[in-house]
Amino acid sequence: MAWEYRQRKYLVKPAILAVASILFLGAPLATAAQSQRPARPTSKTANKRPTSDTAVPFNAGERLSFRVIWSKFAVNAATVQLTVIERRDFFGRLAWHFRALAQTIDTVRILYPLDDQLDSYTDAVQLNSLQYEMYLHEQGKQQSNSWRLISDGSPAPANVTAARVSPGTRDPIGLLYVLRAADWKSAPQLRAPVFDGKNLYDVVAHLESTSEQAIVPAGQFASSKISVRVYDHGQELSSTRFTVWLAQDATRTPVLVETELPIGTARLEMTAKN
Repeated sequence: MAWEYRQRKYLVKPAILAVASILFLGAPLATAAQSQRPARPTSKTANKRPTSDTAVPFNAGERLSFRVIWSKFAVNAATVQLTVIERRDFFGRLAWHFRALAQTIDTVRILYPLDDQLDSYTDAVQLNSLQYEMYLHEQGKQQSNSWRLISDGSPAPANVTAARVSPGTRDPIGLLYVLRAADWKSAPQLRAPVFDGKNLYDVVAHLESTSEQAIVPAGQFASSKISVRVYDHGQELSSTRFTVWLAQDATRTPVLVETELPIGTARLEMTAKN
């Protein structure tokens, strides 16, 4: 089944970049979904990087841990773990496999038990999304969704749900790694379409400052401040904004992410890097 995302509807809580808005604030899911996880390709992981790969500041095996502070109540709401699972062959294309795991904790877990997983398969050359997956377990209910992103007019593969998107489309998890790979000194603005599992948005990320100090549980970091704005069919979602602080080191680690939503602000603060 293939869907055309030319007519896009307004969504109050889009799942763009900030894992908090996808995982903890109940972003809507696409109505069509697969009941089981798709079969994984059986080809071996690619270990050597060809010269055509885009240079990136991360490697397979990297794991970043965060706590989520829900500022409206000033409580620890959840934990998030971002992992670069591997760099591998994905149906004939070299791809990065990214994963986000989230779990509500303490009082918030009593109110809203959540254990979610998001997976992104991102092309290693162009850094566009090849496949986006959601495995959600919230309030005792489970739902699995997987989309193969197609932008070149080729037919939808059998036994998968395909989303026909604009060329260069990213998914919310892959976008965070794209921000890390961007050369902000040479190009202080980045534009990209982003597919969140239901809608296709236009995202504009802009370098605001190169002299920020981000203080998080993992330490104090000299950082670059990146603002992210979301547009739906040319109209900015002014009540939904994101800010990312990237450490000014070789790995450009996202040490802090703030998500502004109509119902409050969530902060993802890095607690550890492995």
